[in-house]
Amino acid sequence: MTGSLDLSALGHRVREERRQRGFTLEALAAASGVSRSMLSEVERGSRVPTVLVLDRIAAGLATSIARLLRDEESVRTVVLRHDEQAVARDRSGWERRVLSPVLPGVEFEFMRTTIGAGVDAGEFAPHGPGAREYLAVEAGTLRLTLDDETVDLRAGDSVFYAGDCRHGYANPGRKACVYYLAMDLAAHGEPQ
Repeated sequence: MTGSLDLSALGHRVREERRQRGFTLEALAAASGVSRSMLSEVERGSRVPTVLVLDRIAAGLATSIARLLRDEESVRTVVLRHDEQAVARDRSGWERRVLSPVLPGVEFEFMRTTIGAGVDAGEFAPHGPGAREYLAVEAGTLRLTLDDETVDLRAGDSVFYAGDCRHGYANPGRKACVYYLAMDLAAHGEPQ
């Protein structure tokens, strides 16, 4: 992950989210599948995590990447200007732009993702029971993998799926793919 990411602020947010949940580094490592040493380096601000690693940390904490990248906003109206939006860029050729603010008590993330031609963004960990994702492709082709099912989407297509599965995003096409994803983790961890 590259960009103008403040590693110290990211590390502080990860540590605070971990402590609020009563997790030790070992417990978060077990919940996220990210090594204790990597978590420690991220919390100290000495290591830049990939987007996949950041996603695994967020999943282990039952929260969104947005909450790890930005401070909460506690006002009634939040305008995020283009240059104020959190952007996570992966070296493999894709970027995730977070379009939604982080609000107290709300686990929702709205993002715009661009994946370069022929790029596989990898497989993301399942969210908890009740998580929902809504995706709409603006341009290009997206190969969405949900556990063992593959869905090919083109510009104008949209899909809803339960977020409690492994999900992968790849662009098998010859031009960039742009899609919007709304992720609702509101029911995450709540009794069913």
